[in-house]
Amino acid sequence: MASILERNKNVKTKKKTREEYAEDALYREVWEEVNNEKTHAFIKKYYKYLIAGALLILIIATSIQIGVRTYRSNKIAIATNYETAIDNFDVKALASLAENTSGATSDLALFQSYLLDNDIEKLEELAEKGHTKDFRDLAKLHIISLKGDDMTAEQVEKYLSSLNTKSSPFYYTSRLLIAQKYLSSGQKDVADKFLDEIINDENAPDIISANAQALR
Repeated sequence: MASILERNKNVKTKKKTREEYAEDALYREVWEEVNNEKTHAFIKKYYKYLIAGALLILIIATSIQIGVRTYRSNKIAIATNYETAIDNFDVKALASLAENTSGATSDLALFQSYLLDNDIEKLEELAEKGHTKDFRDLAKLHIISLKGDDMTAEQVEKYLSSLNTKSSPFYYTSRLLIAQKYLSSGQKDVADKFLDEIINDENAPDIISANAQALR
């Protein structure tokens, strides 16, 4: 017995008559005409919004392109001005960059300005208002090296408390500096606690660990 599939293969597709082809063509023509009328009516009703939307997209795209170009130009200009200021040892130019830029760029310019004129007020500004934690920590270390003699060991420890985290690249340096201050104040037992922290920490830099062992 032939299967259903085999029987279906033997069924011939019925050819359309001329009248049926003409009817299909007329139906498509009417359908296209209806769609054209609907499209025309839709555009007529909402053309103001469509134009506004198109203009908005154009404005946004143009603004983005201008913004990207401006951003790149500003970055290039800042880098060029920074290099020129460094090459010319221009303290004022570096101070201006620090004031008119942001982030690490501003902090670096302010720190470089300090290195050229040794103005401790710039260090204090960086320590208090620096944009990045690393530069704030670095400024505090320099301030202690300059003003630490006028501070007690407890004051030094408190001032450097924000560096008491291993996320700071100056963590071990600050621990050693505090220990040295306690030693100079005659508080060896307190100093030894800081020194032992460094000595027993396998992640401590070799040079700092060696200094801690020498002081211990």
